[in-house]
Amino acid sequence: MSDDILIITEKRRFHIEEAILVLLLILSLVGIGIMDFSPSDGYGYWLIMMILFALFAILIGWLQSKHRSDDFKIILREQSTHWFTSILVVGGAFLIHQSGRIAEEDAGLVVLLILSLSTILDGLRVGWRFSVVGLFLGVAAVVSVYTRHFLWVNLGIAILIVATTVAWEIWQEKKELL
Repeated sequence: MSDDILIITEKRRFHIEEAILVLLLILSLVGIGIMDFSPSDGYGYWLIMMILFALFAILIGWLQSKHRSDDFKIILREQSTHWFTSILVVGGAFLIHQSGRIAEEDAGLVVLLILSLSTILDGLRVGWRFSVVGLFLGVAAVVSVYTRHFLWVNLGIAILIVATTVAWEIWQEKKELL
């Protein structure tokens, strides 16, 4: 009986993590669109996104901790340290931008790349889906520099990521049943 409950819990956790993946990809596409219209607003958007990514990483860590308070305290400390240092680096990028060494158009891309790296590295701790979102952010930053219609290209990449992760999970579930 307890195995059935564990399977339901694991399945539910998969759905929550998948929903977070989709939400972060959608919010990332919104940020890419904002950067296209207003680079200065893009900088602020990505700063807010860093906080949101941190909260989602803590949520995923909590789901994975099996709700034990000792495990959650460790996860909270690690996540807080990771994301606080990432925000400090973004603050450094902001100071460099204020000095005039980074153009306004490029400041948002720098923050996007910092967020990409932070998310990839945090994905090593909380799960591969987070790393996939980080890789998407890095690719999106590069695509936006080299492609005129980058929003459509990034939308296609995001749809491909979601479809691939869902197909992967379905394949893994069928494989476990055999």
